[in-house]
Formats: sequence, structure tokens, C-alpha cells
Amino acid sequence: MTNDHHHHHIENDDSYKGLNVNPGIERPDSFNENSIQRFLKSKKKNQLQVDDYVKGIREGNITILSKAVTLVESSKPAHQEIAQQIILKCLPFSGKSIRIGITGVPGVGKSTFIESTGKYITSLGHKLAVLAIDPSSERSKGSILGDKTRMEELSIDPNAYIRPSPSAGSLGGVARKTRETIILCEAAGFDVIFIETVGVGQSETVVHSMVDFFLLLMLSGAGDELQGIKRGIMEMADAITINKADGDNIDRAEMARVQYLNALHLFPPTDSGWKPKVLTCSAYKKIGIDRIWQTINDYLRQVNENGYFQFKRNEQAKFWMYETINDQLKSNFYQNQKIKQLLNTFENQVLGEQLSSFVAAKELLETYYQSQKV
Repeated sequence: MTNDHHHHHIENDDSYKGLNVNPGIERPDSFNENSIQRFLKSKKKNQLQVDDYVKGIREGNITILSKAVTLVESSKPAHQEIAQQIILKCLPFSGKSIRIGITGVPGVGKSTFIESTGKYITSLGHKLAVLAIDPSSERSKGSILGDKTRMEELSIDPNAYIRPSPSAGSLGGVARKTRETIILCEAAGFDVIFIETVGVGQSETVVHSMVDFFLLLMLSGAGDELQGIKRGIMEMADAITINKADGDNIDRAEMARVQYLNALHLFPPTDSGWKPKVLTCSAYKKIGIDRIWQTINDYLRQVNENGYFQFKRNEQAKFWMYETINDQLKSNFYQNQKIKQLLNTFENQVLGEQLSSFVAAKELLETYYQSQKV
């Protein structure tokens, strides 16, 4: 193609150069000429693809959205390069959704809850995306895929999109990819996003950094559960919902509700000025689901009026900028060939008490900075 330059794709323009993710950052082992040649060859093709992806996503084409999410989740430099360009072009169309974090102890009936609430939300004319953060899916090889098959009604709902957790291993990696997936889903017209976490641990804090509303699912018999749940997670909750409040459980659930309310009074007031609510529901019997949705909308009205909604989103955007910088720097350091060769030696010297940890770290960093000056 001789007239290649006339078909000038805007993302090739020099002014956009700074926005590309440098393909040299995460390159574990591809210092061989072949793959570099292949990468350069595929670049021409990629640029055409980026626009096709964005067009498909904007049209709400789920197949194309899924393929784009797969690129986001891939750790191959070539895939990351296209993914970042797709995200950049989708950014202006993102942000117009409600992002809701959902967590709870195992056995709380989370997938039934997500399905009932999800069906209710789509019945009101919304489009719902359900994303998951499960750092353990690497070990158990897709523990949440089981959940996807349990959400039978929701997974065939044309207005719902369920995406299992990326098995990227580290929590930071999984979280960043989920955060980027949110942008693509929003650009595809999904106006409600559920982010669910599996289990109770560090992942809740990360989910909190990407959602507008945080919902904690609990069971009655509050005494024991209150012990089992970390105080930090209780403090993050904008609403606590006691599930399985049906049949013989109704009185117990009501008692639990009062106990949780009392517990919440001990916490300092929230930054948003919102008083966390405690609700009961039966996801299985579909009782109380409308009240939960109403509560989320009440919250949104309040934080939109007092400006907290936008403030929190801005804080989150800043947080993710720094997280990404930290991730990339760390990865660049450990992928550095010189560092790879030296790490073991230094580690052994520290273990053999020939070197202090601090001197070893300083020497390694010096070596790294020197190698960057080339």
C-alpha cells in the first residue's frame, strides 16, 4: 500500500504518541528478533482494528465487547497496546453509569442476590454488567465460573452481561483490568455495573476504590457474623442487606437488622454525609429487592446534590493513576535484565548476613537507574 500515509489514522499522529503504552514495559522474555518483527508487522493491522472495536462497542455488540475485554486482560504487549488505544477512544463515552460493589461472606447467597436484583434492574429498562474480582480464581481455576452457570436467568438476559474475574493472579492486576473493563462496558451502553468480590479480604478495599455504592450482604444470626466480618468492611458499606429473610428466618433477620443498626451508630459519620441503611431481603423469594434499588437511588440523589459523587470519582481516578504508575515501575524494575541477573546474588548475601537489606536494595536500585540512562 503506497498511499498508506494518506489514510492517516489519528492515533498514529505524533501528538498522540505520549498516550501509547510503551510496549517495552512488560516484556518478560521476548527479546528475540522474530517477535519484534511480528509485532511491528501487526501494528498496521492493529490500528485498523482499534476503530472497528470502538465502533462495535459503541453499537453495544457484546461479541466485540468481549473480545476487547479479552485484550484488556491479556498481558501480551501487543494486546495491551491495542487495548489501551481502545480504552482511550472509549473514555469520552464512559462514566455515565452507577457502579455498585457487592460483597459478603461465602454462603450468603450472593449469586442468587445478583440474579434477582439484576433481573429487577433490567426489567426497569437498564442495561447491567456484572464483573467480578476474585484474586483466588488463579488458584481454583475459575471458582466464579460456577456462579455464572448458577445465574441462569441473568446470563440469557439480552440486557445483562456477565464477565467472570480475569485470572491475572495479583489483586492489583485483576483490579486494574476490571477498572478498564468498566470503561468499555459503559461505552457499550451499560448504565448499571455490579462489581462483586468473592470472599472477604483485601479485595473489598480495591472494589471500594472503583464503585459509587458499596453493598454488604449478610445473614441473620448477627452475633456470630459480626465477629466474622472485618470492621473495615462494615465501615465501607453504604447499605447492609440481610439476605434469606423469609419463612422462619423473618424474625431473626429483623433482630439482626437492629443489631447492625446499633453497630453502625458506633462508627464515625461518613464523608458522603449518608447514613448507611440496614435492609432485609429474600433474593430467592424476590422480596425486598425493590427497596434495595430505591435505597441506592436515594443515596445517589444525596451525593449528587452535595457534590460527593463527583468528588469520589475524581479521587478514584487519581488513585488509579498512581496505582498504574506504581505497577508499571515495579514491573519495569523486575523485568530489567541486569536486575534479573543480580537479584539472586544479592538475596543470598542478605540471607548470609554479608549485606544489610538496605544496602542491597540501594545497590540494586543504583544498578537499575544506571541501566535506564542508556
